[in-house]
Amino acid sequence: MVKVDKRVTDFTLPATGEQNLSLGDFQGRKLVIYFYPKDNTSGCTREGEAFRDLYDQFKSAGGDILGVSRDSVKSHENFRNKFRFPFHLLSDADEALCKQFDVIHEKSMYGRKYMGVVRSTFLLDGEGVLRHEWRKVRVPGHAEAVLEALKALD
Repeated sequence: MVKVDKRVTDFTLPATGEQNLSLGDFQGRKLVIYFYPKDNTSGCTREGEAFRDLYDQFKSAGGDILGVSRDSVKSHENFRNKFRFPFHLLSDADEALCKQFDVIHEKSMYGRKYMGVVRSTFLLDGEGVLRHEWRKVRVPGHAEAVLEALKALD
């Protein structure tokens, strides 16, 4: 499991753009990894749009963004294209990365309990060390807070 101020174990997952992406692909760049429950749902769409709208500022500050959910790459491609996300989405169908970041917990909807992804964001420095984490994220103002934390890393 990840811990602040510790290096994150490398990973490789299928991603949009018909490729696999690894943590090592971002060596030397700050990296935002945000986990979200499901493509094309209202909260997940708003969160993606917030990161999209600030994307140029993230890039200017030396950062990259990756979104992660358990949805398929095909679902991610449709979601990404529909909302013009300039960053890639990773498919974690076997939940390996979700488990590494400990983002799958019991949730409840309409009285039904199930295991689901808890909206969470992680900020890594250019060496792959976890510097900040946000768990149980509320979307309004979140992308802005992550951008400020990224800018403060140096």
